[in-house]
Amino acid sequence: MDIATIIGIVGGAGLIVMSVLTSGGTLGGIIDIPSVFMTIGGSYAAIFIAAPLKKALGLFKIMGKAFKIPDFGEKTLITKLMELSNKARREGILALEDGLEDLDDPFMRSGLRLVVDGTDGNVIRTIMENEMNQCEARHMDWINLLNQWAGFAPGFGMMGTVLGLIGMLNNLEDKSSLGPNMAVALITTLYGSMMANWLISPFSVKLLSHNGMEMRTKEMIIEGVLAIQAGENPRIMGQKLLTYLDPVTRSAIENDVLKD
Repeated sequence: MDIATIIGIVGGAGLIVMSVLTSGGTLGGIIDIPSVFMTIGGSYAAIFIAAPLKKALGLFKIMGKAFKIPDFGEKTLITKLMELSNKARREGILALEDGLEDLDDPFMRSGLRLVVDGTDGNVIRTIMENEMNQCEARHMDWINLLNQWAGFAPGFGMMGTVLGLIGMLNNLEDKSSLGPNMAVALITTLYGSMMANWLISPFSVKLLSHNGMEMRTKEMIIEGVLAIQAGENPRIMGQKLLTYLDPVTRSAIENDVLKD
C-alpha cells in the first residue's frame, strides 16, 4: 500500500475542511448535491464520449494502481541475469534453454528465448524495444484519459456556475436570496477545480511515475539480454545494469553482483 497516496487524499480533505472552518464558513455551505451531479457525474459522462466503453468503465481500476507501491524486482532481475550470463559463458548459449520457462518475468523470458534461438542482436533489440514501446503506449492511453478527465471537470464546474447564475438572475426580485444563490452557483467551480488539482491530475502524475519505473526496468532487461547474446563479460554486464538502480539500492547489492 502506498501510504503517500492515502496521505495526499486524507490530508488534502482535512486541509480543505480546516480552511473552510477557520475562514468562518461551514461544511454545509460547501456541500451541494446538484453540483456533485454536474461536476463529477457530468465530467465522467464525457469520458464515455471520449473513450471506448471498456476504458471508461476500467478507469477507476487503473486509478487504484496509485494506491500500490510498484515492485519490478530490479535487484532480483540483475542477480538472475548475472547467473544466466555466467551459465552461458561456462556452458554455452543453448544451456539457457533449461529452466527458461521458470523465469518469472515474461519480458526477459521472451528475450532470452530469442537468444537461445540464435537471433541476431539487432533483431532482438528491435523486437524487445517494440514490445516495450507498445507497453508504454498502452499505459499512456490510460494516463492521457485521466488527463482528459482532469480537463473536463473544471469545464463542467464552470457550466454549473453559469446555470446557477442563470437561475439567480431569473429571481432577482428576491434580493435576500442573491448572496446564498451566488454561493451555491460558485460551488460547482470549486468542485471542478478540486477534482482536477487535488485528485485526478495527481493520480495521473503518480501513474506516469510508475510507467517510468517499469520502462527503465525493461531497458535494463534489454541491455542484460543483449550482453548475454554478445557473450559479454558478466562483471562488465553487472556494472552496466547497476547504473539503472538508485544509489541506495545499488549500494545494497553491488558487492554481491560484482563479486569475483
